[in-house]
Amino acid sequence: MKLNQNVALHKPVSHGGPYSIKKPPLDLLDFSSNINPLGAPPMVRRYLHKKLDTISQYPDTDSVNLRKGLQWYCKIPFDQIVIGNGATEIIYNFCQAFLNKKTPVLIPIPTFGEYEAAAKLSGCKILFFKTMNLEANLNDFIKKIPKNGCVFVCNPNNPTGTILSKTKLQKIIQSAKKKSTLIFVDESFIELVPDSNESMIKFVKKYRNLFILRSMTKSFGLAGIRVGYGIGNKQIISILNKLKIPWNVSGLAHHAAGAALCSVFYLEKAKKLIKKESKYLRNSIAKIDGFECHDTSTNFILIKTKQKSKTLQKKLLKKKILIRDCSTFRGLNNNYVRIAVKTRKENLKLVKALETI
Repeated sequence: MKLNQNVALHKPVSHGGPYSIKKPPLDLLDFSSNINPLGAPPMVRRYLHKKLDTISQYPDTDSVNLRKGLQWYCKIPFDQIVIGNGATEIIYNFCQAFLNKKTPVLIPIPTFGEYEAAAKLSGCKILFFKTMNLEANLNDFIKKIPKNGCVFVCNPNNPTGTILSKTKLQKIIQSAKKKSTLIFVDESFIELVPDSNESMIKFVKKYRNLFILRSMTKSFGLAGIRVGYGIGNKQIISILNKLKIPWNVSGLAHHAAGAALCSVFYLEKAKKLIKKESKYLRNSIAKIDGFECHDTSTNFILIKTKQKSKTLQKKLLKKKILIRDCSTFRGLNNNYVRIAVKTRKENLKLVKALETI
């Protein structure tokens, strides 16, 4: 069997979550997944229970009702929204549609690994820009923007937690526009930023080279449901809507996402919790010898540790706590781990476990 070379060389990206380890215990405390610490809104659970009879029906392949809901939620026209089976599906569809072996791609690292994996499947040549804080190196980064290419920016960035302001991002977009280059901005965590709103959604109308990715997995705690969406100009969205497979999002996922959009107050509650608990975790862990917490703008914390990341992960697993080993992130070594911000009761368990290791 002759395989496409890009497919033959493809390596799946490592992620967190209970199934990233063998035989996860039922009572595992998962700090490796960056999900809304409050979980899914109660309204979602109630609404899904009412809609269980719809599991025998095919879902709407065009996601009309959900796109209308997002039109209201994002203040963006219906025909500028595409729905995905999680945000990751949209990353791969975007790369398949707009990138090829002649497309130069710029990716700041460390960051979410699926940009690299999806771009490589399209045969792209990738330039990596290493930085722990893109804002501090913004001018050098802008100089690296290729012509007729694509730039991926995760904002806030996973796993560092750093965030770029709208002003800084506009500098990137404007520079890319002059070079006929697309800017892919991943805002999967931006709704969980307590102190600012740096979303670029309203700028989609201004910049035709801008595409924005969102994840309801993170913001509304729908990890098991899988719903993401993309926002861009009509031409980009029309192509992505044609490319996606039929019925890519299940009926129950549509219902869950629609109910979640009516729970905006829930996000505000979560952000208050994140602000309080992030401060608690960083202050508490920084007092433990051998751990250095990076500043963060969102619901997870990158930690530099003197212990090897895999060793630390194994020690915590014995206490039924799972953290993210960050040695699999390009640009980081085996002295980094990442933890999600959770509730005080859960965070106390993690801090006490770290103190005993």
